[in-house]
Amino acid sequence: MRRVDAWVTYLQVAPLSLVFLLFLVVPIATIVVVSFFDYSTTQIIPAFLLQNYEELLLSPVTWQTYLQTLEFTVITWALTLAIGFTIAYYLAFYVRSATWQTVLFLVCTIPFWTSNIIRMISWIPFLGRNGLMNTALLKMGLIHEPLEFLLFSDFSVVLAYVHLYTLFMVVPIFNSMMRIERSLLEAARDAGASGWQTLWNVILPLCKPGIAIGSIFVVTIVMGDFVTVRLMSGGQTASVGLMMMNAMSLLQYPAAAANAVVLLLLVLLTVGVMMRLVDIRKEL
Repeated sequence: MRRVDAWVTYLQVAPLSLVFLLFLVVPIATIVVVSFFDYSTTQIIPAFLLQNYEELLLSPVTWQTYLQTLEFTVITWALTLAIGFTIAYYLAFYVRSATWQTVLFLVCTIPFWTSNIIRMISWIPFLGRNGLMNTALLKMGLIHEPLEFLLFSDFSVVLAYVHLYTLFMVVPIFNSMMRIERSLLEAARDAGASGWQTLWNVILPLCKPGIAIGSIFVVTIVMGDFVTVRLMSGGQTASVGLMMMNAMSLLQYPAAAANAVVLLLLVLLTVGVMMRLVDIRKEL
């Protein structure tokens, strides 16, 4: 009987295991294998070489690109966390009606009704040299000449990231806040805690799983992104994802695969640190 139960269990997990194997393990393993291949301008040569990793890790351009990507990631994470936490806090504790919570939450999802590229391009007429922002500031007399840093710069890249990915921080934090027992907040107020003390000592610790999940979403997406950097920086800024895209466009697939492996290890290390600091299983 136990053998039958064991076989039933194996059969139940077999479909998910097969999908996991075919669409995650096999592609990643293929990338790792190809990262050790040699290549020329016309072909990929099966071999086992460390040349791709040596050229990658010994190049100062690579380190500068990774630092630039980490800078984008950290700034975007901090801004999305601050904005996302504020929005979630307002929806969870200031909007009493469940209907209005749903309506306002749906309003936050409206930007996702269009593609990322359209949302990024929509910033160009607003931030351009002769765009709406510069025109308004000039007419109000706040500036005497158009601001050059608004578009095709690191500022516009971070702005686009925050616009695109803040909702990934709002959703898990809002979910965490809605699970907080309101009696805990009443007990904190009865004990004489101020609003900031309640926020810091009660709400924030209980929201750590949601913050961790949102952080994982934002960090992993930003570190692997290349479209936003290419469009919003005007080709003046690089990222790891863009570097891989350029290598693939030159048919340097082994070099791009080596870059992908290093980036994957870096992302896994970052996610591992987050999961060690916060037990996200409480949220799942």
